[in-house]
Amino acid sequence: MLKAGDRAPDFSNPDADMSEVELAQFRGRNLVLYFYVRDDTPGCTAEAIEFSELEKEFAKLRTSVVGVSRDDCIKHGEFRDKHGIGIRLLADKDETTSTAYGVLQDKEVDGVKRRSATRSTFIIDKQGVIRHALYGVSSRGHAAEVLQLVKELK
Repeated sequence: MLKAGDRAPDFSNPDADMSEVELAQFRGRNLVLYFYVRDDTPGCTAEAIEFSELEKEFAKLRTSVVGVSRDDCIKHGEFRDKHGIGIRLLADKDETTSTAYGVLQDKEVDGVKRRSATRSTFIIDKQGVIRHALYGVSSRGHAAEVLQLVKELK
């Protein structure tokens, strides 16, 4: 698991419009990189909407917000358009980014083991250093908590 003070792992993933997004694009800005389980589930939808509603507040703090799940670009586009989500959503179909950030866990559901993402958020500073690594977070109210943590960055 990553922790505060670690260098953020590089990533390169397509967004809902199939444009490639890389960590290096955010140098000089803070980045909130959050991982969620799946598009269009109640908790993930609430979290994405809350981050979108606070997008302007994050922007005032020179902070970008990006969500990552294992859904593909097309599903992200449909999810974004259906719910009016303003933040960028990245597709991690090959699980490279999720693995690098340590958010995947094996879970057993009805006797079947499945690999699933643990809802997690990383606040990365302007130099690419993780300032907060939050694993197993709750979806509702999380965006406001993260905004407060970004406000406290020095």
